[in-house]
Amino acid sequence: MNLSKDLVAASATPLVLSILAEGDSYGYAIIKRAADLSGGVMQWTDGMLYPILHRLESQGLIASEVRIADTGRKRKYYRLNETGSAVIETYQTQWRTVYATLNKLWETKLCLA
Repeated sequence: MNLSKDLVAASATPLVLSILAEGDSYGYAIIKRAADLSGGVMQWTDGMLYPILHRLESQGLIASEVRIADTGRKRKYYRLNETGSAVIETYQTQWRTVYATLNKLWETKLCLA
């Protein structure tokens, strides 16, 4: 199954923030977590993720720091801050409303078919 680009774009910010709510993470791990959560349907690229991370950081929703990994490589880790946590709650309300609305519509449609 392929998700539309519009749906992927609309869900990217709340998904990234929610992944970071699980704990600090770096780019590749965030990409892998999104793929795992979606059963492999969401296959993000660096070119899609990093602009989102940079935007979220400039908006003050997340912070970053460079750390040395066990392998000795430098990695930029991102973490959710208090403002980002509050924004997740707003996204949860919005997405639950959209889901419930579509679900009602589709259940009614399916019952009529």
